[in-house]
Amino acid sequence: MPVKNSKRLFPLIVQRAALEAQIKGLSLSVRFEDEARFGMITSPAACWAPAGTRPIVPNQAIRTYTYAYAAVAPHSGEVDSLILPDMYATTLQIFLNTLSLRRPKELNLLIIDGAPCHRAGKDTLSIPENIRIVFLPPYSPECNPTEHLWDEMREKFFHNCVFQDMDAVEQQIVKGLLWLEERPEAVRSLTEFPWIRDGLERIN
Repeated sequence: MPVKNSKRLFPLIVQRAALEAQIKGLSLSVRFEDEARFGMITSPAACWAPAGTRPIVPNQAIRTYTYAYAAVAPHSGEVDSLILPDMYATTLQIFLNTLSLRRPKELNLLIIDGAPCHRAGKDTLSIPENIRIVFLPPYSPECNPTEHLWDEMREKFFHNCVFQDMDAVEQQIVKGLLWLEERPEAVRSLTEFPWIRDGLERIN
């Protein structure tokens, strides 16, 4: 049901934002935002090994975390990201301010989920003038293409890895985010869902 509703409502939301952008003399950028937690707890995953051998996979369980924030534009494959220490309205504010400064000539239609820090902060956040926030339907992570970026990062940069400290974790997050930012075509293939592409094509 959430995907069906998204197919129906998404074009209308985009068209309204496109009209506002036109009035203000800005270009419209549609972005999906999400956060992911990374830390020193590892989960063994399948891996390749020479025939006849049994691989030894390291494992650790240290409950220390940091968070990656990302806003992806599925149509262009652009990714804007930050590493922040937690998931509170105050840190979301930092991300919004940074995105606004990075994209000053764009009206950023930012589509986010209903995470507690998003909902709790909606009345206290100071939304920059060039950002408009729209919430996804409840309980519908499958509608947020940014989730696929986290899956890709974990598979390529975190599977079967252990880290000496959180500095090493953050360095690995940086590698993963830079890898994504430098590969817009790969990001498009991961995030440009058909209903997103169809909704954006109506305004082009």
